[in-house]
Amino acid sequence: MTRANGENGDVGLKLLQVDAFTDRAFAGNPAAVCLLERAADPAWMQNVAREMNLSETAFLSARADGYDLRWFTPAAEVDLCGHATLATAHALWSEGLLEPATTARFHTRSGWLTADRRGDWIELDFPGQPAAPHQAPPELLSALGLRPQYVGKNRTDYLIEIASEADVRAVRPDFAKLRTLPIRGVIVTSRSATPGVDFVSRFFAPGVGVDEDPVTGSAHCALAPHWATRLAKDEMVGYQASPRGGTVRVRVAGDRVKLSGQAVTVLRGELV
Repeated sequence: MTRANGENGDVGLKLLQVDAFTDRAFAGNPAAVCLLERAADPAWMQNVAREMNLSETAFLSARADGYDLRWFTPAAEVDLCGHATLATAHALWSEGLLEPATTARFHTRSGWLTADRRGDWIELDFPGQPAAPHQAPPELLSALGLRPQYVGKNRTDYLIEIASEADVRAVRPDFAKLRTLPIRGVIVTSRSATPGVDFVSRFFAPGVGVDEDPVTGSAHCALAPHWATRLAKDEMVGYQASPRGGTVRVRVAGDRVKLSGQAVTVLRGELV
């Protein structure tokens, strides 16, 4: 853990793989977490993310008032990522780099983000990203094969509400068509038919190299305010109905969204 430039040497960089938004291995959303001693070259970080071939790889380096945190998909750097932030906070505590009662503070392209331990759960403090009503491009609905009840858009993603949880689970997008659209991703959601869950969702982002993201924290920054209005409640449970699946507790607090999840380390290694 002595270099941030990827050169060969006797000691490498510590690298973990963490399954986020789950309490068991091989579920939720896997993220790689690379622990740096100093800032790294963005091209090198992109190469590492491509090598890891996960939806996100997080790169962490210490600073006086917390940590610098950046996220890369195999194809691009992104401005906000929930599951890799959850994975990074879990890594700091599980590897003994941060005391359990200490708040993890991250400086990111989306400003300062924090994480706190709440028993077996980790709570992230993220900016809300509500979607405003928006006309869906016909090619987007064609690629998804959907008849929406509502379409919204925020700075990065479309949010499409459809009739039922069964419909959400049945979506089979045309990823080749989605890749041609100038958007980061699209959230498909509905009310939940499952007891104890308020809403379900799926997230597709082939334009940044992720056909379907298993569990997406940043998408819940749009889902939370959307469903808070629909359901007239500020605290909810969301389930992302990807093949791996994952649970996200959400709480709307003004213009912020509190995202809570669990995480499990599945791999520790060294990048040499």
